[in-house]
Amino acid sequence: MTAAAQSTWQPTSREQAALARQAHVQTLGRVDQVWPWLQSHHGEVMAVDAPHAAHPERLSYQELAERIDQAAAAFRSLQIGSGDVVGLFAENSPRWLVADQGLMRAGAIDAVRGAAAPVEELRYILEDSSAVALVVQTADLLQRLQLPAELQERLRFVLVLEGSAPAGALDFDTFLALADGQEAPDPITGRDRASAPATTATILYTSGTTGRPKGVPLTHANLLHQMRSLACVTRPEPGSPVLSVLPIWHSYERSAEYYFFSCACSQSYTTIKQLKKDLPRVKPVIMATVPRLWEAVQAGFEDAVKTFPASRQRLLRAALANSTAFTLARRRSRDLMIQPLRKRDRLKAAAEASRRWPAHALASKLIWPKLRQQLSGGALRFPINGGGAIAPHVDAFFEAVGIELLVGYGLTETSPVVSCRRPWRNIRGSSGLPLPDTEFRIVDADSRKPLGFRERGVVLVRGPQVMAGYLGKPEATAKVLDADGWFDTGDLGMLLPDGSVVLTGRAKDTIVLSSGENIEPGPLEEALVSSPLIEQVMLVGQDERQLGALVVPRADAIKAWASSQGCDPGDDLGGHPGDKRLLKLLRGELNRLLADRAGSRADERLAGVALVEPFSIENGLLTQTLKQRRDRITERDRSLIESVYGR
Repeated sequence: MTAAAQSTWQPTSREQAALARQAHVQTLGRVDQVWPWLQSHHGEVMAVDAPHAAHPERLSYQELAERIDQAAAAFRSLQIGSGDVVGLFAENSPRWLVADQGLMRAGAIDAVRGAAAPVEELRYILEDSSAVALVVQTADLLQRLQLPAELQERLRFVLVLEGSAPAGALDFDTFLALADGQEAPDPITGRDRASAPATTATILYTSGTTGRPKGVPLTHANLLHQMRSLACVTRPEPGSPVLSVLPIWHSYERSAEYYFFSCACSQSYTTIKQLKKDLPRVKPVIMATVPRLWEAVQAGFEDAVKTFPASRQRLLRAALANSTAFTLARRRSRDLMIQPLRKRDRLKAAAEASRRWPAHALASKLIWPKLRQQLSGGALRFPINGGGAIAPHVDAFFEAVGIELLVGYGLTETSPVVSCRRPWRNIRGSSGLPLPDTEFRIVDADSRKPLGFRERGVVLVRGPQVMAGYLGKPEATAKVLDADGWFDTGDLGMLLPDGSVVLTGRAKDTIVLSSGENIEPGPLEEALVSSPLIEQVMLVGQDERQLGALVVPRADAIKAWASSQGCDPGDDLGGHPGDKRLLKLLRGELNRLLADRAGSRADERLAGVALVEPFSIENGLLTQTLKQRRDRITERDRSLIESVYGR
């Protein structure tokens, strides 16, 4: 019988040194207590910059700490204190940060969500969290909320962060003026200090890819664990530039920002539209990112290459092919692979790496620095990816050009990070080693029996960052959290002997064919989006004989490809191609990609393909961290799914 595998953090000497540099976080009882330390040690360092905000602001750590004190005093003047919940619905800006930390300083709890979320969801959060006050980004959002009379009566005040406020609400300047003559709560000797680590700091809501979101209360201790333990992944120096593009209220960006601030980094807020312009301006050393961002960056590179003269295209593609082969061979020689290699295979890989090294070294000196400058500003050393798996071809591309993606894993319920690839142990395809004091276990989905290394099952995690339970939902809590503190992530995966966790799918995303075969769509979709013809893809096929694919095409690329195949695609690729042969040709091309996968199975083939409109945040088919809302996509494209199966 295979021995049960369990992965527990085993600190290296460099991790112990990194944690020692975060000793100031270890002494804190609350998240907001980091600001006085930063004020006294790095007061002149630029803390935050928001050039694209409605009210552009640039604050040093001295100024930011003072502004947080001011906000805390203003909240206290409005009778907000220990245990009160305040809704905070806004996007990235220093004012969001000031409101967030001011509420914590006052002893309160914020229930957070983005301003772009559906108003029905925002009203639900206000009700579910029993909020007694509300902070919104703009007066327009407040108007769109159309709060019912009973909820308006419960709210002690409404604060508008940007622009003027309607009658009965406070604008930001008026709010800060309320601090005059008020004494801010002392962050060090506050009355809640004794119990602060165990008290709730914030309530986040699950992304709601299926069903209504659930409230996740996170304590100061949960968040402080992240602020301390992320040092094991990377430890930027004070003043290091950071570019923040993900939504600040999301658990991943939020914990990352708290950590970057605790290191006295200088953070700049940008947007997806401004990102390309801000990368060379800010020259970030570190960023928190999601897979879709890197997919878009690589696609931009491919589009740019097509505009070059043929000779230059051949040079770039040959250099990229060699560097990709070199980095793969180097990884194989160092046994940084999911599947174990025999000694002779490692020696063979080392020989190939040696053979390819001169051309790679030349490209690394003459070509890739210029490309990195264009792709990431040239200084990016620690791009930490979360919110989903990186497609293998994307991971390999950035490794080849010298950008080391550090993929992490976590959930809202775990604050969120539970594991991350380390620069010195970066196994492609894995989600890395556990964070400090964090344990993993893999169990059989049916029997719940613990499994051994490289055996696939449900991923369980236990650690200081795990929530105590969902807000007001004991039954939902009991389904995911056992008496010993093990949290059922709902993800499928396995453990490697070095402790790394490898995710293989999402239990609730599993497609069960009519044959009874279980298909994990994630890895197959990663293989398909490697095609230059595809922008986005989602597999379907629950209870069907075969899989199908909803494909968002790259219009120009697919038209050129179709023409080269002797097919006239017509002018409309939005689900009604002019030539039905296109769908048959595309199905054949995608099935070829699936067949080429290592370990490919016969039931991992497509019965048909449908071309669909894009999935986006704006149309509600992607979450704010760009995860697909599979249920909503299925509902929107139900008729096209039916057409895939000839109905």
